[in-house]
Amino acid sequence: MALTRLVLTDFRNHEDAVLAPGPGFVVLAGDNGAGKTNILEAVSLLSPGRGLRRAPLSDMARQGGPGGFAVAATLAAGVEIGTGTQAEAPDRRIVRVNGAAAAATALAESLTVLWLTPAMDRLFVEPAGERRRFLDRLTLALAPGHAHHTTRYEAAMRERNRLLGAEMPADPDWLTALEARMADHGAAIDAARRDAVATLAARLADQPEGPFARAGLSLAGEACDDLAAQLRAGRSRDAAAGRTLSGPHRQDLSVVHLEKRQPAHLCSTGEQKALLLGIVLAHAELVADRVGRHPILLLDEVAAHLDPSRRAALFERLAGRGQTWMTGTEAALFDAVPAPATRFRVAGGALFREA
Repeated sequence: MALTRLVLTDFRNHEDAVLAPGPGFVVLAGDNGAGKTNILEAVSLLSPGRGLRRAPLSDMARQGGPGGFAVAATLAAGVEIGTGTQAEAPDRRIVRVNGAAAAATALAESLTVLWLTPAMDRLFVEPAGERRRFLDRLTLALAPGHAHHTTRYEAAMRERNRLLGAEMPADPDWLTALEARMADHGAAIDAARRDAVATLAARLADQPEGPFARAGLSLAGEACDDLAAQLRAGRSRDAAAGRTLSGPHRQDLSVVHLEKRQPAHLCSTGEQKALLLGIVLAHAELVADRVGRHPILLLDEVAAHLDPSRRAALFERLAGRGQTWMTGTEAALFDAVPAPATRFRVAGGALFREA
């Protein structure tokens, strides 16, 4: 699946940008602050979630603009999708598929988008919540229903936490109903995550040693067996803590460097970058095999951190594997990108197609 047309209206620093990307590589080159990452962020919003920056919707509308923004795209299959906000409701997201209103989770049925940004370089040393979000993005690409379960689970958990923290004693029947809902959705979340981790770990283990380090993956944290009983027994503890202490929201993605047999958080910065890139590449290939369509890859400033041989190896591995969007401050970083490739120069929120 690839985008054949992308239109940004009052999004970030792009007042009215129109791109007609071809299949294969889409290269965006320009100075820092020109708006390259903004374009990748716009593409990332064509999938469920808050996009690659996880920014509030109100921050995405162009400063000095009328308020609100729109991102619209046409897919190679002819499907039209779009998202945005209106000035009178800057924090309420609107989604449309073929002109009809839709839930954000419906975007996963049309398109799979994966990304790697410089902000993710510290993934293995950040708190567990960052790795859970990364894992859920990987899982969502393999199981589109995962977004529904995570949204419903988190909503039920917030309501349970509110009731447990209230001054008046909570209705036990209502708590039981919320805990049953958490248990149902939590079991689905746990199963989908475990399947994604196991399948991806097996693919990584079977790959030969190469320019990108192989990662060993596992899901850390307790299983969600009989979660309703755990939650019921832990009400007093959770009320005292002010949060729920059992459930899939406590899990973590554990990563090790297979060749060195060393936890990822103890590896060098360069090794961590190579591990992360290897995971993303292997996952993109897994999605293509299982779902039957290549995901769109968004690689922000990835070439600048690779030596020439690894850059060439990256481009070779990505060739013929769907649409890959890449940004960089120097166009020369992408000289080795094979055809087909669409190249744009980005400057001050404007785009110029280059030969």
